[in-house]
Amino acid sequence: MPDEDQPERHINIHTSPEIMAGVYANFANVSHSDYEFTITYARVDHEVEEEEIPGVVVSRINLSPRFMRELIDAMEDNWSKWQAKEGIRNLPEYDGPPEDPSSPTS
Repeated sequence: MPDEDQPERHINIHTSPEIMAGVYANFANVSHSDYEFTITYARVDHEVEEEEIPGVVVSRINLSPRFMRELIDAMEDNWSKWQAKEGIRNLPEYDGPPEDPSSPTS
């Protein structure tokens, strides 16, 4: 439980446009040691018919066990929210998002 006597802190992260654009990955491998978790993201070519599938690592992230738990919790929360939104979209009575009265009409 956070200490209520301490002021709330905010993270102010800066990044370049190249980093902000991100990279595409369609494969991830998770491994761990006694001290850290490692997530390796790669782009692989699943359309190749050969026994060995070619791929290239696009990013590799090392995390502490505590941060790994926080990442899993954040991913589960976002997955749940995405599933709920998709479930609503798939209902037969869904007729698109509600209109925003402040947006101009075409």
